[in-house]
Amino acid sequence: MTKEVYVIGSYQGQFKKWADKSHKDLTREAYLGVLKDVGWDKGDDIQFGWYSNVSMPTYGQGSIAGQVCMLPLLREGLFPERVPIINVEGACASGGIAFLGAWKDILSGQCDVSLAIGLEKLYNPQATPEQLFKMFEMGMDVFNPEEWVKIYEDAAKLVGKEFKRGKDRTVFMDVYAIQASYHMWKFGTTQRQIACAASKSHHNGTLNPNAQYRFEVPVEQIMQDREVNYPLTRSMCAPLSDGSAAAILCSGEYLKNLPSRIQNRAVKVLGVGAAGGKHRSLDEPSCTKFAGERAYKMAGVGPQDIDLAEVHDAVAFSDLFEAEMLGFCPVGEGGKLAESGETSIEGRIPLNTSGGLVSKGHPIGATGLSMIYELVTQLRGEAGARQVKNAEIGLADNGGGSMGFDDATCIVSILQKTN
Repeated sequence: MTKEVYVIGSYQGQFKKWADKSHKDLTREAYLGVLKDVGWDKGDDIQFGWYSNVSMPTYGQGSIAGQVCMLPLLREGLFPERVPIINVEGACASGGIAFLGAWKDILSGQCDVSLAIGLEKLYNPQATPEQLFKMFEMGMDVFNPEEWVKIYEDAAKLVGKEFKRGKDRTVFMDVYAIQASYHMWKFGTTQRQIACAASKSHHNGTLNPNAQYRFEVPVEQIMQDREVNYPLTRSMCAPLSDGSAAAILCSGEYLKNLPSRIQNRAVKVLGVGAAGGKHRSLDEPSCTKFAGERAYKMAGVGPQDIDLAEVHDAVAFSDLFEAEMLGFCPVGEGGKLAESGETSIEGRIPLNTSGGLVSKGHPIGATGLSMIYELVTQLRGEAGARQVKNAEIGLADNGGGSMGFDDATCIVSILQKTN
């Protein structure tokens, strides 16, 4: 019999540039925050932990990041002794992978309670832009960069652009710009449609107290903003962020013995799908499609059953493209979907009610778990001004790393309201 898995605790702190907070500070915040959400003072019942982070090696701490940052909590008796912690690093998908690990813990029957926690400090006043961009490129093939350079150069020429590397630019934004330009060339997608997606997300960010950017940005202003790489402007791109998020998962058997106040706020994990990337052509579907199909199959639902989704919009173009890959609209019609208003909070398929990465922020190791937090909050009916009416089923799409024009990995999670 397949075990039932539930999220009983979820937390996200405010995303911003936290110059005065350390990795240990952010870890403490997320851990105590998720305990408080369950209603616990200590995590005595936690049997396994998954710790998500990407940037800590640039600060000099590698290998045992989670153990190091959880140690003060262990010493204070807040985190149980001898609990194994698995460190996870999968570029921008790290938080989703941590959630996947905790879910598998419960599903396998190995334990009844598992923790997933993620955090990031991308804002480092001592680091140069060159050092920061170099860290991002660790999410690519550093052994044979000539392979992806050739892929990007050829694709750029196809759409009348030039791909070039430099100390003052990040490859990821340039690659997104090439993909967006190709989509515009092939399907007639417009820069305005991408701006519509960004404006929608910035509006949603004004309703989220944890968002890094909490101001409206009209469509015309987005189009006139400083160009990063056409068609992308600054307002279409996720900012550098610090922050943390966490989730506590448990088995159905364990949940039955918890107080009703916890049972009534539990959210069921219907399914989680994962897929790996490859050097795909621009006409092939991305690994999001395959991760999504696996999650749908496991959950026993389809795109038509999803009431809201958090999709990985490191740039606003991804809001369009991921909607296509997840089946919310036909391939090539993501721009029309964004422009139609159907992805707004009141629309047919609300996307990124949190503000998405472009407004909420993108602290890499925490991003996937912040998506889970948004779904849990919505499905509990606790999202306040950004609440989606009658939300029953939500989807989180967390991608990371780059293999040519594909993500290196993608995790799609589907959650369901239980009460």
